[in-house]
Amino acid sequence: MTDQSKVFSKDVGLLVVRLGVGTVLAVMGWKKWLGGEALWESLGGAMKVFGITVWPVFWGFMAMFSELVGGLMLVLGLLVRPFAALLLFTMVTATLMQLGQGDTLGKYAHSLNLAFVFAGLLFAGGGRYALGNAILGLRGKWFT
Repeated sequence: MTDQSKVFSKDVGLLVVRLGVGTVLAVMGWKKWLGGEALWESLGGAMKVFGITVWPVFWGFMAMFSELVGGLMLVLGLLVRPFAALLLFTMVTATLMQLGQGDTLGKYAHSLNLAFVFAGLLFAGGGRYALGNAILGLRGKWFT
């Protein structure tokens, strides 16, 4: 395999991950958007794992925002690293909450797996086929 085909394979792989994970996240985030404040308050209760009990609606809104907008940004390849960081925090919080409730691996595996995906995207960025490279001129920068 040549160096050029390795780069192509890596970039296509990042594109596939961004499109697949981003689409599913955006759909899940949309469902949370439709759930409104009652759902956001419930989601925000997860911050108790960090000893934070104030503003549960805000924290739940941020979880929904990270999934809905973060998912869309992953699909587009815009600001991949900042949204990967936000999504990583969201998934670590979800995993810790589920662990704290005594859930089994079968319950928290999804959020834990996604935490690893977002950690990877945080380091790798969106790849060559990210829109941020084309329109923002940020290729290779922290924001792509």
